Amino acid sequence: MKLLFSIIIPVYNRPQEIDELLQSLTKQEYSDDFEVLIVEDGSTQKSDVIVEKYKSKLKLKYFFKENSGAGASRNFGMQKASGNYFIILDSDVIVPKQYLSEVKKALEINFTDALGGPDAANKSFTALQKAINYSMTAVLTTGGIRGKNNSVGKFQPRSFNMGLSQKAFNITQGFSKMKTGEDIDLTFRLWKNGLKTQLISEAFVYHKRRTSVKQFFKQTYGFGTARPILNRKYPGTSKITYWFPSLFIIGLDISILFAIFGEFSLLGMYYVYFLVLFIDSTFQNGFRVGFLSLITTITQFLGYGLGFLESQFYLKKNK
Repeated sequence: MKLLFSIIIPVYNRPQEIDELLQSLTKQEYSDDFEVLIVEDGSTQKSDVIVEKYKSKLKLKYFFKENSGAGASRNFGMQKASGNYFIILDSDVIVPKQYLSEVKKALEINFTDALGGPDAANKSFTALQKAINYSMTAVLTTGGIRGKNNSVGKFQPRSFNMGLSQKAFNITQGFSKMKTGEDIDLTFRLWKNGLKTQLISEAFVYHKRRTSVKQFFKQTYGFGTARPILNRKYPGTSKITYWFPSLFIIGLDISILFAIFGEFSLLGMYYVYFLVLFIDSTFQNGFRVGFLSLITTITQFLGYGLGFLESQFYLKKNK
């Protein structure tokens, strides 16, 4: 089967990000044709003028629709696409020049009906964005589940960098109405229908993520609330590791309480962990990012942990 890529990009009030993403797509070292579909999800800050700049450089389609969320906008784009394999990207990513070539090469070697790739921090990102990227991707913080570790079991693609065949879309009807965790929900439905996923480590994107600690907390809180809902919706998918951020925060609170009464051994374990994390991030990214990684990691654990516990208790209460 000849692969015909359609790149689907939902956008909401982010014209500057679309500009950077489209600019990166013009630099693809890829000889085959591909199309790009921008789905404007009811934005008040529209991207149509930005898109017009690139119509001579890219095969572009632009759609404006009422606001319905990213998942529904991705589905809309896939319905309008003319390709047979859909590449789904968030508007806040930048695509390396070899991206499409790496995807094609991997699919030709091992075709799967869905795929995902990791994310990385570009050198142009702010120190906080690099710290957030570290907290979201490091083995010390997430165990490599977001694409840096090939040994984490069946890979669950994330919608910021995801591929889906036309066949898979027809079978699953794409993303559900979930506002958070909709990509994981789609993965479980793919597996339920006997469709395979794969991680393509070389098909990474530069992912800006959030630009403030407050926004990052809100995002991770949403991730935490979604997981118990997915666990209930798909029995047998729950893992003890999903409890780790909540237990981490509870343990940290207890260790601080013990320290007030003169018992420092438990707090010392946290000290060692954060020291190792600081050294690892500093070695990779520099001192400033290393320091900020301490803040973003605590924010990540706190946001996810609180969201997970609140959702867990709510579901039990309303069982």
